[in-house]
Amino acid sequence: MNKHQQASLATRRKLVTAALEIFKEKGFGTVVVEDITRAAGVAKGTFYSHFKRKEDIVIEICREPFRCACEEAVQSEDDILTTLERYYRRFLECIEIYDMNVCRAWVRDVIDPNGAPEDRDNHKWDYDVRSLRSIFQNAVDRRELRPDTPVELLTHLLVSQLYGMMTCWCMSDGRFKPQEWAERFCAVQMPSILIPYLISGKP
Repeated sequence: MNKHQQASLATRRKLVTAALEIFKEKGFGTVVVEDITRAAGVAKGTFYSHFKRKEDIVIEICREPFRCACEEAVQSEDDILTTLERYYRRFLECIEIYDMNVCRAWVRDVIDPNGAPEDRDNHKWDYDVRSLRSIFQNAVDRRELRPDTPVELLTHLLVSQLYGMMTCWCMSDGRFKPQEWAERFCAVQMPSILIPYLISGKP
C-alpha cells in the first residue's frame, strides 16, 4: 500500500469514527454529512470521495465486526451446535456493541432493497446467507449432518431468527434482550431443528 492509499484509508477511518460518535450522541436522523465532516476535520467533498450517502457509512461501521464473526464461524472446527451458538452470540454482540440509533439506521438500510449497495456481494442479507450456508455445508461435508440436510431451508430459517431478534431489539426500545433470547433459542429450539439431520442422532 503506497502513501496515497494509506492516507485515503486513514481519512476513511476518521470519517467512520466521527460518524459513529455523532450517531450515538444525536441519533441517525438528525445528523447531516456536514456534521460528520466537521467532526472528522475534513472537507465535505472528501466525504463523497469515500461514501455516496450517510447511510453507507453505517454499513461501513458494522462491516468489520460482522466479517470477523462470520469468518470465525465458517472456519470453526467445533460441532455444528457449538458453532451456531457462538455465531448467534457474536452476531448479536455486533448489533449491541453499537448504539441502538446506529442499529436502527442499519436495519432500515438493509431491509430496503432499493438502498442496497450496487455491489451485491456487500449486501448484508446476501453475506449472512452465504455465511450460514457455508456453516451448514461444512457440517454436511465432514459428515456431521446427513447428505440430505435441507441446507437452504435451515440457512434461511436461522438468518430469519437472527434478523427477527435484531428487529425486536430496535422495536422494543431495548426491552427485548437479544442475547438472552438467543441463549434460549440455542438451548431449546436449535437442537430440535438439527436433531433430525445429525448423523449421530443427538446433539
